Amino acid sequence: MSGPTIAAIGFAAMLVLMAIRMPVGLAMLVVGAGGYAWLAGPLALMNLVKTTPYYLFSNYTLSVIPLFILMGAFAERSGMSRALFSAANMLVGHFRGGIAMATIVASTLFGAICGSSVATTATMSRAALPAFKEYGYADRLATGTCAVGGTLGILIPPSVILVIYAISTEQNIAKLFMAAMIPGLMAAAFYLVTIRLLVARDPTLGPAADPVGTKAKLEAIAAVWPVLLIAAAVVGGIYGGIFTPTEGASVGAAGTLLVGIVRRTLGWKEIRESLIQTAGTSGMIFLILLGAEFFNGFLGLSQLPTAAAEWIAGLGLPAYGVLAVLLLFYILLGAVMDEMAMILLTLPVFFPIVSALDFGLTGEETAIWFGILVLVVVGIGLTAPPVGLNVFVVSALARDVPITRIYRGALPFLATDVVRLSVLVLFPGLSLALVRLLS
Repeated sequence: MSGPTIAAIGFAAMLVLMAIRMPVGLAMLVVGAGGYAWLAGPLALMNLVKTTPYYLFSNYTLSVIPLFILMGAFAERSGMSRALFSAANMLVGHFRGGIAMATIVASTLFGAICGSSVATTATMSRAALPAFKEYGYADRLATGTCAVGGTLGILIPPSVILVIYAISTEQNIAKLFMAAMIPGLMAAAFYLVTIRLLVARDPTLGPAADPVGTKAKLEAIAAVWPVLLIAAAVVGGIYGGIFTPTEGASVGAAGTLLVGIVRRTLGWKEIRESLIQTAGTSGMIFLILLGAEFFNGFLGLSQLPTAAAEWIAGLGLPAYGVLAVLLLFYILLGAVMDEMAMILLTLPVFFPIVSALDFGLTGEETAIWFGILVLVVVGIGLTAPPVGLNVFVVSALARDVPITRIYRGALPFLATDVVRLSVLVLFPGLSLALVRLLS
């Protein structure tokens, strides 16, 4: 039996294990270890087990992941997310569709201090859904906005997904954060335009909220200045080279903790819950990383990446044609598979293919640009049927709304995501502008 055939059997076995509810990281670890032993023998597997976990988890760069997660947990439990939504709602809520717009604005700002899409979705949904209900918004617009707004948690730097991509492809995290800023702000702008068009076509979807006075607006803005200051310090410090992404994450986590303590919104209970949440989420991510390491070792022995590269090269497509095929595959795979696992499994195959193509960019620019494109398709997968993780999060919080209606509400935003992805493919300079300017 050939190596690629064994790899295909391994993929099928892994999907079966995931389908019967085995944790993603554990499924990858079991299949990867089994496949490695099949191809290289039990002794080689034991040598891999002896060295791989140590060298993987002793990587200093990985410490940025729990720190960014901790920063988001402190921000959520200290009430910063609610303050962000309240301020945004007071500024734009009186427009038709304004509460939906406020959700997007607040998600964008919260994304600057939280690198997790799921955390952003859950946090902003809890803040926004009661307001949507109070003012009689259509269920599909309310829930669809919460689901797509959550994707801004990874599209706006800092982003855990970009950290994983940087580690997997040995790229500079700070440059990837720079490259993500313009596409992330584009996403927010596209979502706001989509909301505006939807309520212009059907005003009953999003009635205007009651206007508020100038004094109330100023008080709401004053309540969120610490959040904006922390976000500016973290992102600005990383962009300006004042500190590394890991140091920036520690500054952000310490800053959110300090603000919460000073405002007396973070007590021992909230701090303990934040630490437990961070440990649980980080453990899940690290297990996926370990599983992917074993599974990718198995794929490398099977020669599947080489076979896939040769097959794609044999298609005779131009560089952008190959890229389009890969991105389409990502979108299809992201609709049925965990996004982080998908990235870790496909990068060993896809990244060398993209790196060998000529887009008129340097090798580093191609790697950074492809990372942003991957980030965008991951965002699409988070809200696309049949397994959009953000949609399931919103569904758990809005139990009276059928999940099909949430998907229906997300579809107009998904259409703009495809347009945005096409623009970023055709104009790489949008992703690379800040990198070229600040590097």
